[in-house]
Amino acid sequence: MKRAGQKVVAGTEAPGTSQTNKKQKTSLCGSGFGESEPCTSMDWGSLPHHVILRVFQFLTLVDRARASSVCRRWNEVFHIPDLWRRFEFELSQPATSYLKSTHPDLIQQIIKRHADHLQYVSFKVDSSTESAEAACDILSQLVNCSIKTLGLISTAKPSFMNVSKAHFASALTVVFVNSKSLSSIKIDDTPLDDPSLKVLVANNSDTLKLLKMSSCPHVSPAGILCVADQCHGLKELALNYYILSDELLLALSSEKHVDLEHLRIDVVSENPGQVQFHTIKKQSWDALVKHSPKVNIVMYFFLYEDEFDAFFREETPVTHLYFGRAVSKAMLGRIGMNCPRLIELVVCANGLQPLDDELIQIAERCKNLTAMGLGECEVTCRGFIEFVKMCGGRLTQLSIMEEVLIPDSDYSLDRLHLEVSKHLGRMWFPDMMPTW
Repeated sequence: MKRAGQKVVAGTEAPGTSQTNKKQKTSLCGSGFGESEPCTSMDWGSLPHHVILRVFQFLTLVDRARASSVCRRWNEVFHIPDLWRRFEFELSQPATSYLKSTHPDLIQQIIKRHADHLQYVSFKVDSSTESAEAACDILSQLVNCSIKTLGLISTAKPSFMNVSKAHFASALTVVFVNSKSLSSIKIDDTPLDDPSLKVLVANNSDTLKLLKMSSCPHVSPAGILCVADQCHGLKELALNYYILSDELLLALSSEKHVDLEHLRIDVVSENPGQVQFHTIKKQSWDALVKHSPKVNIVMYFFLYEDEFDAFFREETPVTHLYFGRAVSKAMLGRIGMNCPRLIELVVCANGLQPLDDELIQIAERCKNLTAMGLGECEVTCRGFIEFVKMCGGRLTQLSIMEEVLIPDSDYSLDRLHLEVSKHLGRMWFPDMMPTW
């Protein structure tokens, strides 16, 4: 029934209308032509759990917490275990850090209500010892956890190293003993020790697949060997060179062990001349590659020039090489001779002697090379073009500082980029700054 030119929105209810339909709200909605049409407003509180859960998964933790106060139903979804499988604790000291921090009340709520739901957990801490200790305190309370992945991340200096070894080991023991299903652990720059590794192996040997523990000075070669001997499903391992041994490579090559996919080795020296680096036998490397023919062996070098003597004297199956300090021409020559599996090479500095011969040798012998980066080095334009010509289109990444290239009588910098682009099969220009 119309009255004074207005449209009646609510009509008469048909017989048999359900109680649910009675609760639906109606309002005037624009039709797009200046008229109003009847429409039904959504009762957000009546959304199914799985729909609310899907929405919550796209929200930040803060927004999710705010949304949980809308109604009782949304608050119930807020505590559904699926939303607490993955969590990153952010711990910082407001007075000294710009990083945000997880609210203490939320941390206590997680420990009380969701500790047994946590599966993928990481701790991001600032440079303060207090934050690292707070992370250990939280780990110590996860007595009912079933964590699958654990990561301890220091955003600045390695603050976990300032925590007492006893406190750190006690916290890790709680997680290692109670989880029983750890598959991935990233605990670089921590006071991890051999007894802690033994606890890890005793409780998680059947599930551990990834272990990253670079810069853990309290771990010995025997400690990591224990892991390799017992964790036959280990596929990725990151460690420092000082605990790498022939025995470890042979253990990773045993018939019981699955194929290793990724081995990262950090070769670091803080005090020049005070570290004597040992040599790994060629037979040990050969055994590893025979067992795991597709393994990526990544080596990061932070050494001084006179400390490279132990490396690449014999054939070494390294695939990725990164030099963070100056490396000599002789060393690059050995790489060209003895690294046939090399895929990527990054040299941050070399000196004032052109590297033409070394690059050409690398191009000739390293048939898998697909990525190259050169920083403070020198290469003539002719030598560089010859290198690119030999590698051809397989060089998918080529990052060379413009200052590295020395013009000669054959090529100027303007002509060089055209020649290089022709051999690569794509447009290429030298970099104005390092991109690796």
